[in-house]
Amino acid sequence: MSVIFHLDLDAFFVSVERILDPSLEDKPVIVGGDPHGRGVVTACSYEAREYGLHSAMPIRNAFRLCPHGIYLHGHFEEYVRFSDLVRNILEPYAPVMQQASIDEFYMDFTGCGKIYGHPLYFASRIQEEIWNKLKLPCSIGIASNKTVAKISSDFMKPHGITYVVPGQEKYFLAPLPVEAIPGVGKVTLGIMHSKGIKKVADILRLPENYWESSMGKAGSDLYRKAKGEGKQFISPPQERKSISKERTFNDDIVDKTEIEGYLFKLTGKVCQSLRDYDWMASTISIKLRYSDFSTLTRARTIDPTDDDEAIFETARTLFHQAYTRRVGVRLIGIHLTNFEEYSYQESLFTNHREIRKRMLRAVSKIRDKFGYKSIRMGSA
Repeated sequence: MSVIFHLDLDAFFVSVERILDPSLEDKPVIVGGDPHGRGVVTACSYEAREYGLHSAMPIRNAFRLCPHGIYLHGHFEEYVRFSDLVRNILEPYAPVMQQASIDEFYMDFTGCGKIYGHPLYFASRIQEEIWNKLKLPCSIGIASNKTVAKISSDFMKPHGITYVVPGQEKYFLAPLPVEAIPGVGKVTLGIMHSKGIKKVADILRLPENYWESSMGKAGSDLYRKAKGEGKQFISPPQERKSISKERTFNDDIVDKTEIEGYLFKLTGKVCQSLRDYDWMASTISIKLRYSDFSTLTRARTIDPTDDDEAIFETARTLFHQAYTRRVGVRLIGIHLTNFEEYSYQESLFTNHREIRKRMLRAVSKIRDKFGYKSIRMGSA
């Protein structure tokens, strides 16, 4: 029988902010930016959730519910750094691991009982190590498949451990609300509630062919998940296909120079990620969204590079080609694809290009150690 762990870092962004600023402890903290802006809640503390706040809620609505909360723009580079530190703790233990997101990890410990002992004991050991080393709380779900492991990691939050005994998956899920099943969104939930289906057990009162005929493959998947079935193995990590950054403005911008300034900053961040992976990108795309929500993209393929200057100049050219209307801009983004591994060969004759490559790598190392804002590139 498979033994799958799903580790979820509790209110991860908020937990990192509290490490950076301990005065935030026990206070309603909301990560997402300006409470009077257009953004959404990226994360919120459990104290904030008591007021009805949740992730993806429009931040203006959050402010109406919790005006005394502490609203932060967040430190994404720190979230990435702490996520990497958690991964470094887990990798020596897990024979197979899959990072599902910045704060979620699946691990396959099938056949490891003689090495690590009972799964509950070992989960407690992992949880304690992450807390002692990083002061990050996490919850762990243990089950015979990925679906039930993920659901069970939410069962005892925060800082909880839930072990679903093999063979008891269906009975564990039965009393839970249907929205506990991954993939049940607002539309599906509304349809199910209209039919009087509110608990997972209610799904199984109708045959699988009913769900398949009404919802197609998604309905069949829903039925099997309600029975406690799911993938019993973890897929090996797949190579990242793209790197992107976007910025949504609080107020629409019409000044091209100002928009270019934001594009320059976004370019610096995607290029930093590019060098962290030891990659070069060939295809650069920009995304432009006008104030009326019409969205367009432009792309160009160039020689493989990790150089901020070359990528920004391409992105800027694409932006000028795309921005043809006398309408404010709501969002600007940059997207890199078509990667290949970085290669560097020593030369007897050092030229400007080689010096710049070394400089960019040095900048990346400094940022990795001291944070992205510790050193900045000049804008043309």
